[in-house]
Parts: sequence; structure tokens; C-alpha cells
Amino acid sequence: MLSKPSNNHSSAVPYFDSLPKKFSEGDADALLAFGRHLHWGYWANPDTADGSVADFAVAAENLTRRIINIADIKDGLNILDVGCGFGGTIASLNEHFFNMHLVGININKEQLNRAKETIKIQQNNRINFIYGDACKLPFTNDSFDIVLAVESIFAFSSREDFFREARRVLGESGKLTICDFIPIQAFYQTWKLIEKATKTLLVRTYGSRPVNFCSMSEYQKLAEATGFELIKIDNITRNTLPTYPVVNSLMRQEGDEETYRATRGLERLSRRGLLQYMILSFQVSPL
Repeated sequence: MLSKPSNNHSSAVPYFDSLPKKFSEGDADALLAFGRHLHWGYWANPDTADGSVADFAVAAENLTRRIINIADIKDGLNILDVGCGFGGTIASLNEHFFNMHLVGININKEQLNRAKETIKIQQNNRINFIYGDACKLPFTNDSFDIVLAVESIFAFSSREDFFREARRVLGESGKLTICDFIPIQAFYQTWKLIEKATKTLLVRTYGSRPVNFCSMSEYQKLAEATGFELIKIDNITRNTLPTYPVVNSLMRQEGDEETYRATRGLERLSRRGLLQYMILSFQVSPL
């Protein structure tokens, strides 16, 4: 059950940016929901969702596992997680694979500090958490086998710059796997008209960096322009929908209607089929 709303509202701070403070204050619901993963949940059968924070936490781990499967990750690889949050994806890889070099990069130092403090090396792996920009990756060419961006790419300053950087740091057989909210083509032009107004709401909830969306056709063009081939499309919109009742409740506890309106708006678009939640995997194109 969700705890009662706090009277100590932090409306000036985006919800996800305020999480480290909530953790330090002992907010059990925030810690369970987002102490490991900063992304939506995945339910193989959405009808089994019970609306609890505990159920959502399991589903968030399940989404990570699905992304790992789509990316074809196996032992012994060099993996870069861009926009790594609190390091949840790195933690899951660390627990399930051997002899990995796992690198998380993030522009949020508080999140990186928590990742460094909470994740302990297992399975003969190597782990590094690095402060840096997704569009200016501080790595040499051909450094990684797989690059991941788990529900983070919409906050990057440029998708094209990120794709070019991902291509640069990947080897010749490398893969880029992302998950993102993608407006359907028929709705995309309408979305562009209202995007300016909605950005304010989304930024108040999801962080201080501007949020932007990209259509599937734009992703395909982007891949071709930056040396990738789109090889897998996994539309899991329906499987993520049980996220919204839980997250909406957590947001509303803040007493700030704007944070609630942001997630409620995403939910309505998703339930109407206008905004899809996709996992996309790209293979480096042969020269």
C-alpha cells in the first residue's frame, strides 16, 4: 500500500531528480519503486498486475531482463549503459553474467554516487561508473560490444549525436539497443504541435533536461544516416500499462498536480495507442 502524502512537497524539483533526497529521508515507496531501476515495468500478462509498488519493482526488473534478451547479451562482453540512472541495468547484468566489463555513464552525479555505493562486483566482472555526456562519450573507438540506452534517450540533447557516438565506440559487429516512447506516425504531427506545451510538464516530472520524442520513420532514417541497421522492433506498450496506476499514485503523493498530470497524460496517450513503448535494437551496418 502506498504511504500517505507528505506535507513536505518539493514541487520545484522534478520528481525523479528528488529521489536521492527521498531515499535519505526513508521514503520506503520511492526506494522500492525506483531505488534500483528508473524506468517503467514489464508484465508478460498485464492482467496479473496488482497495483502494488512491490509488483511494479518486480516488473521493472522484468523489463530490464527483456531488454537484455533483445540485445542478445552473453558472458564476456563489454557493455555500455548510457543514462544509467542508479545503475539498475548494470546491477542486473552483474548478477546474471560472468567476465563482463560493465560501464555506466550518466550526467547526474547523485545517481552515479548511489550506483557506486550500492553495486558490488560479482561473477568476475569489472564495473565502472563515469560522469559524462551521452552525446560526447569519453571512450575510444571500438570500445564496446553493446551500447544500451534504457528509457533515457528522450532526454539526450541530440539523438543523432548520440547515435553517431554509439557507432563510434562500438566494434564492427556491435549493437545498440534502446527503449523509448514513440508516437505513432498518424499522431506525430499533432504531437509536434502540442510538444512545446507538454515539455514543461514532462520536465517537472522526469528531470531538468528537455524531453523530446521521435517517430519510427525518423528512427529508421537516423539509423541509416549513422551507420546502423534496425534489426528488432519489440512493441511492449500493452505490457507496460500497469506502470501508470502505481507511478500516478506516487506522483500524486507529492501534492503537485502538474507531476500527476504529466504521467496521466502519457497514460492516456498510451492507452489510446497514440504513444507506443518500444524496444529497438540496431546492428552496426557493414561498410
